[in-house]
Amino acid sequence: MLNFTIRRTLISIPTLLFISLIIFLLLNLAPNDPMAQVPLTVPPEVKEKMREALGLGQPLYIQFFKWLIQFFWIEPQVFFDHLFGTTFSEGDLRIISWQTRSPVMDIIVQRMPQTLWVVGMSYIVGILIALPIGIYSAYRHYSVFDQAGTFVTMIGYSIPPFFTGPLVIVIFAVQLGWLPSTYDTLHVVIDWDTFVIQFKQMILPVMVLAMQTTAQISRYMRASMLDNLNQDYVRTARAKGLSEWTVVMMHVLRNSMIPVVTVIALNLPAIFGGAIITEQIFKVNGIGGQLIGAIYSNDLPTVQTITFMFAFLIVFFNLIADLLYGLLDPRIRYD
Repeated sequence: MLNFTIRRTLISIPTLLFISLIIFLLLNLAPNDPMAQVPLTVPPEVKEKMREALGLGQPLYIQFFKWLIQFFWIEPQVFFDHLFGTTFSEGDLRIISWQTRSPVMDIIVQRMPQTLWVVGMSYIVGILIALPIGIYSAYRHYSVFDQAGTFVTMIGYSIPPFFTGPLVIVIFAVQLGWLPSTYDTLHVVIDWDTFVIQFKQMILPVMVLAMQTTAQISRYMRASMLDNLNQDYVRTARAKGLSEWTVVMMHVLRNSMIPVVTVIALNLPAIFGGAIITEQIFKVNGIGGQLIGAIYSNDLPTVQTITFMFAFLIVFFNLIADLLYGLLDPRIRYD
């Protein structure tokens, strides 16, 4: 397992470099002039100096190489300096946003907790709901519960967040008045009353994101459980006199979790993508809002950095899924 982990990690390095190159080239093919929003009264020679200050006058390969050094070398040093109070990154040029003229990673660090709260909570809630539904639907397949669960999950998986978001706002915030329609990022939890306010404002965005997670994972869980319930080892376990709980939860569930783990691991980066729309709907001041604002203002360094971070999450969770295979299924060996 250790050799496999090292080998996959080494393979991931050129993969991430290639992905970063593709992202950089695609973004540079798009019309992304940061000077487009500069007032017309600014003289052309001043605009040209501003372009040079932003590094726009250099060839593409130099811009890409400088971004690699900043992202993989300088930014980790900044993080190390922040943790241990050192000065390794002092004087080094970081990835600067064209829009705010401040380091991109500083803005990401400021907004990341809001995104993690919403995305992380929605994913946990979605998994906790999906697994029992999938297990019981497979065990009682073609029952009323199974058919109702199939109908509801298909609707939840088919409807996109940009529709369910305004829908739940209209129902629970406008018509019923139970929950707030927007997320107050500046709210601080200091006592029970403020915790209740925080809990209420998280319900709607978490509900929207968890809906698709629950629908997809429960379907995979049901299909995998049905496939294993008909295997010979299940009949053998029952013939030995094992209780139904032991057969289903100890034997069938463990083997059924192998494909489900893949879905859970690979869907997490996709949840961040879905959160971009959800954050815009509920006014969550997170990574999604930062990315949308950077796209509107042609802020290439911010768009490139956030997009690459999503790509890194996909590669990382692919590795996590492969490692979990060996833990769940003893037949799998990485030799």
